[in-house]
Amino acid sequence: MCAHIRAQWAAPGQVKIALACWVVNMDTARYFGDNPPAREEMRLPPEGTAEWDEELTSRVIGHLAARMNALATALPTTDEHLTVTVHLVLP
Repeated sequence: MCAHIRAQWAAPGQVKIALACWVVNMDTARYFGDNPPAREEMRLPPEGTAEWDEELTSRVIGHLAARMNALATALPTTDEHLTVTVHLVLP
């Protein structure tokens, strides 16, 4: 599994976290045959050919949202991420 995570300020004391997950086929036979996945196979478009896994992304962002006490449910972005807004907790 691979993931791309972005964080940006949403408002004072709040951070917006965007997440996209995908699975890359890294089976052992490809490595034994000296044919590992190419770098572009392991990246989401436009740089690569990997496909976004919406169900996996939804489950992972759901867990993050629960643990981080998100302010609302996850919302989709235009670039295949799901986003939650959370309180910024500083030590």
